[in-house]
Amino acid sequence: MEVSVIGNPQARICRAELAYRELGFRFGSQVISPDWRNRVSFLSQSSKWKEIGIRCSPRSVKCGAIVSGEVPFLKSTPKSRSLESVKLFVGLPLDTVSDCNNVNHLKAITAGLKALKLLGVQGIELPIFWGVVEKESAGKYDWSGYLAVAEIVKKVGLKLHASLSFHGSKNPDIGLPDWVAKIGEAEAGIYFTDRYGKQYKDCLSFAVDDVPVLDGKTPMEVYGGFCESFKSAFSDYMGNTITGITLGLGPDGELKYPSHQHDAKTSGAGEFQCYDKHMLSALKQYAESTGNPLWGLGGPHDAPAYDQQPHSSSFFSDGGSWEFQYGDFFLSWYSSILTSHADRVLSVASSAFSGTGVSLCGKLPLLHQWNKLRSQPSELTAGFYSSNGQDRYEGIAEIFAKNSCRMIIPGMDLSDEHQAPESLSSPESLLAHIKTSCKKQGVVVAGQNSSAPVPGGFERIVENLKDESAGIDLFTYQRMGALFFSPEHFHAFTVFVRNLSQFELSSDDQAAEDETKTVGIGSGTGAASLQAA
Repeated sequence: MEVSVIGNPQARICRAELAYRELGFRFGSQVISPDWRNRVSFLSQSSKWKEIGIRCSPRSVKCGAIVSGEVPFLKSTPKSRSLESVKLFVGLPLDTVSDCNNVNHLKAITAGLKALKLLGVQGIELPIFWGVVEKESAGKYDWSGYLAVAEIVKKVGLKLHASLSFHGSKNPDIGLPDWVAKIGEAEAGIYFTDRYGKQYKDCLSFAVDDVPVLDGKTPMEVYGGFCESFKSAFSDYMGNTITGITLGLGPDGELKYPSHQHDAKTSGAGEFQCYDKHMLSALKQYAESTGNPLWGLGGPHDAPAYDQQPHSSSFFSDGGSWEFQYGDFFLSWYSSILTSHADRVLSVASSAFSGTGVSLCGKLPLLHQWNKLRSQPSELTAGFYSSNGQDRYEGIAEIFAKNSCRMIIPGMDLSDEHQAPESLSSPESLLAHIKTSCKKQGVVVAGQNSSAPVPGGFERIVENLKDESAGIDLFTYQRMGALFFSPEHFHAFTVFVRNLSQFELSSDDQAAEDETKTVGIGSGTGAASLQAA
């Protein structure tokens, strides 16, 4: 089988100027004969080693597979806690299916799936975009491209987790359905808007959830129709090949406001997105109902801009507006719109997929920047707040529990030590906080990594998966593409999967591997170059 390119059409796994060469990996002290140099050994569930031969040329990557019953240089370690119960999935590229419903890089994806199957990966996550399926007109669905991918996944023998995305994407460029965009041209109030009048057009405002702005239907009615159509179109796969569904809850599929919609670097804490006419109307009504009509004229006037640090203005400062009556009024309202949206979407999905045998998931962001400040401003602008010092995530977890939904938390590869000191960031403590909130409400947590590789990321993922208190049994690695199948990264991913299977090198083999300076996860220059790849 031949892999041309996976990911961006312009990307190339091997640059054109490179001469044809074979890529080899070495584990332990095993003497590798010449015919082994283009193979990688993987552990499968049957405890047999699978070997994938990878050859790299200027124009393609070729993979061949054989099965060996021997495990020549790895052995189990009895004292290690087994992670075999963790199901490992890998995300497909966002542009797997084009906006014309064609499968991009079909041969490459098929070969990649076979490689992952041999490695021992249990399943694949497939992003499904509203703007692709229901592109032309309301109620007209075209699932052909995604059905083709589901059939490939089934034939390869993998499981499938479908992510229903009611948002758009900038990279790759996938917008909302054309008919929705046309409505937005005439009725700009359907989009989130900041105080400068800038609109975020990759997601509908939460304030229109129950407003008939889409050709006489509410967004919840349209999302419900989408879910029902998906269930019907994929009925042959539900509960067998398709084992899980993630519901898009906001920008990037996560439950949050697009607080960083500005193009500037995210050095600030983001801005409040409450200036579309429907949000302003809801704010006005809430202010009048609480006897403070003047508070309903707009968002906080003393909040910092996108590119300003939180303490550059008074709202988020210690003793600032966020700590007093007005701040509690505004933040409580702003957060209530977010949580109500989550409840509506998850309720629609729970109703649509009841009895299908699939698990439902929703995704939260890991808003760790500035979270060492008392105000935790990045969480506030994204909509996470609770009055009187209560846990701002426990209320969200309660909604997930009500709808029998798992919570996906990204950033499980992040560590405090690799955060810039000036960002006052602690992803580890925030992740622990959210996991604790989920445990209190009986919500099962699923994990993901962050979108960009980070130093020591694989090691950190394993540590999080070992956390018995969280009980994580599903992890999705994001995502397949040119980087993923590059020699250095795929080697590192192989070691990661081996660690999940709780097989380690013997002491003799480890010493030999150290001598050969084989790349280690999260250590030395090898790890640095891995993350830069």
